[in-house]
Amino acid sequence: MSDVLSDETRLAADIERLKVEFPKTRELYREVCALLFFRFGVPPTANRLYTLVRRGTMSTPASVLSEFWAELREKSRVRIEHPDLPPDLSEAAGELIGALWTRASTSAQAELTALREEVEAQRADAEQKVVTARGELGRTETALEQRAAALLAAQVEIREFERRQAEEAATRKALEAQIKRLGEEAVVRERELEKVRDTFSRDLEKLRGTADRAEERLRATEKRALLEIDRERSAVAKAQKELAEAAKRADKREAEHRRAVDALQAQQGDARHQTGVLQGKLAALEATHKSLQEQLKSLRGTTRSPARRAPAAEASPSVRRAARKTAVGKTARAKART
Repeated sequence: MSDVLSDETRLAADIERLKVEFPKTRELYREVCALLFFRFGVPPTANRLYTLVRRGTMSTPASVLSEFWAELREKSRVRIEHPDLPPDLSEAAGELIGALWTRASTSAQAELTALREEVEAQRADAEQKVVTARGELGRTETALEQRAAALLAAQVEIREFERRQAEEAATRKALEAQIKRLGEEAVVRERELEKVRDTFSRDLEKLRGTADRAEERLRATEKRALLEIDRERSAVAKAQKELAEAAKRADKREAEHRRAVDALQAQQGDARHQTGVLQGKLAALEATHKSLQEQLKSLRGTTRSPARRAPAAEASPSVRRAARKTAVGKTARAKART
């Protein structure tokens, strides 16, 4: 499971590197085909390519995959040039050798996969042996401590147990030999543990490099997002400024309109006042005119005979005043109509 995850991690890292090196979509798909087939031993498919690259449409990886297989078959075909062989036989022999080469490549790839699995199994077995050796080393140390305590007690009581001196010496020699052997085994296992630590350190460095690249991409994405937010804020501030200016212009126009309406209303009041005054004067003039007409009729009835003989220039003063009042009334009516 860890091997599959590590292959997927390496594949994702290699594809990210290829995306930077090959910005064109078709070239990128072609390089991913070669990566899957030659480095990881996985036959590429259109769905697999589109899942890994996520560019273009589904027809793009299918087209590139067809071109890749055609080019691979063309390169794997062996041409046998011999003047004595017919063309069809030469081509068939070339295709046969190409097929043999393809089978040999497939077999070599399978053997490589089996070798990888065997190495992985050996590594897991070595790790298990290291764990077991550590447990045995702990138990041995505990036993050594117990035996050292027993040896110390035997040295204290050596005068009382002289008969067992030889046996205790032999036991001591055996323990020393065992300690030496366990020490040598501990050195070997420590070396194996150091190799495992080196492998783990290399894998950890690779993972750290992948994490650093991902963090750089995240920082670039955050920077672009901040730039977009600043542009949006600038646009909103500009719109608010224009809205405030438009509101000021609207308020100014509304104030001017109100002043104009007030002036027109004042002029309308003045005109109504003047109209009322003129109508009053007109009514007074009409009444005066009517009374003058009645006076003129009465004068004409009383002075009909002398008026025929007298010239127009010798008319009475009252008649002349009535004529002037009539003219003034006509002028006032004409002004009121305008």
